Amino acid sequence: MAHALGPLGSDPPAHGCSASVLAAPLDAGDATGLARAFTALADPVRLRVLSILAASPAGEVCVCDLVAPLGKSQPTISHHMKVLGDAGLVHGDRRGKWVWYSLDRARLAELRAAIDS
Repeated sequence: MAHALGPLGSDPPAHGCSASVLAAPLDAGDATGLARAFTALADPVRLRVLSILAASPAGEVCVCDLVAPLGKSQPTISHHMKVLGDAGLVHGDRRGKWVWYSLDRARLAELRAAIDS
């Protein structure tokens, strides 16, 4: 099995540096965007929101329908939705007094790809 320094038991490359762990290093903008998204995910309520949205047969959920399952007030949920929206993880569609949210599956795929690389 190989690791960053080469096959187990072998010497590091002759030039003295280990192989790069990234095929293409992140630039500052990409790193900032990824950090914002992962920071948004670092909250149990927001992870539960994403789970609820992912499980929705309609692909979207009204913010009013998140109050009971999350046990949080509507203003608190709206705050969490803003954080998720600012990170590009969800989209909101205002319909009258309520906002319906859906996942940005392409953005979530980008996060998965960043972890996998």
